[in-house]
Amino acid sequence: MRPMFTVHAGEFLVGQHIETSFKDKRVWLPSKDTGVDLLVTNARHSRSVTLQVKFSRDFLPIMKLAASTRQHLRACTWFSFDRNKIARSPADFRALVLLGFENKSRDYLVVRKREADTLASEFE
Repeated sequence: MRPMFTVHAGEFLVGQHIETSFKDKRVWLPSKDTGVDLLVTNARHSRSVTLQVKFSRDFLPIMKLAASTRQHLRACTWFSFDRNKIARSPADFRALVLLGFENKSRDYLVVRKREADTLASEFE
């Protein structure tokens, strides 16, 4: 087994959040890229879910927005999705990480695989 990649910021943030918020859960990293970024198990390792994590930088600091608009935003980013990749992915959940630099905020949007499939087909 050779390390093929390192943990990216989004995976680190999601893993850290799970470990600090859910003390009875364990977070595991794969040894190779299979479309699953994190494996989460209960303490007895008898149940598990898989996560694919998406992370993008916060563009809010460089956006030219009115102050009245900016004050309502914690972060501003976007994600691009490929319907075929979503359909083929073995991950049970998608975790989108919204990291706000100006507001020092962290938000996570977690979507079940079947909901992601449905959303992807609606936007074709």
